[in-house]
Amino acid sequence: MSEDKSEKAVLRRQLLARRALLSSEDVDAAARAIARQGQGLAELAAAGTVAAYVSIGTEPGTRALLDTLRARGVRVLLPVLLPDNDLDWAVYEGAAHLERARLGLLEPAGERLGPDAVRTADTVLLPGLAVDARGMRLGRGGGSYDRVLARLADAGADPALVVLLYADEVVARVPEEPHDHPVQAVVTPEGVHRF
Repeated sequence: MSEDKSEKAVLRRQLLARRALLSSEDVDAAARAIARQGQGLAELAAAGTVAAYVSIGTEPGTRALLDTLRARGVRVLLPVLLPDNDLDWAVYEGAAHLERARLGLLEPAGERLGPDAVRTADTVLLPGLAVDARGMRLGRGGGSYDRVLARLADAGADPALVVLLYADEVVARVPEEPHDHPVQAVVTPEGVHRF
C-alpha cells in the first residue's frame, strides 16, 4: 500500500469514528442548516441540473437540499450503484420514489439514464469525508466518484464540484493521489468554503 493510501485509510477511520458519535438530532439539525446554506450557493442557484446523492447514516444530510432543489424546478440526478461500483444515474422524483439498494444506499426507482448522464450536470454534489485548504477531497475509498470525476474530465465537462461536510471535516491537508480532483466549494452547517 502506498504511503498516500495508508494515510487516507487512517484519516478515513478517524473521520468515520467521529461521525459515529453524532446523534440523530445532530444529523437532522446539520441537514437543515446545510439546506439553508446550500440555497444561497451560486453554483446551485444557477444550476438547471444537479447530480447529487441521498445521504445515509451520519453523513451530512442531503434530503432537505434535494427537495429544495426539486421544488425550484432543478433536475436532480441521483446515482445508482452498478455491480462494478461505477454509477448509473436516474432523476429524483421525491423521497417516495427511493428504493433500498445494496450497501444500505437509497436509489431512485425511475428510468436509468446511463453513466454518462452525469455529464449534463451544471453542479455535482460529491459525498466526502474531508476537504483540505486546497480543495482536495477525501472520499470513502470505493472509487465510484473517482470514476465520475474522470468521466467528466474525459468529456471536457466542467461542472461545479461541491462537497457537503460537517465543519470539522474541512481540514488543513488530505493525502492526495494523481487521480484526485479538487473541488470548488464545501457547504457545512456553518457556511460555505471556497477554493
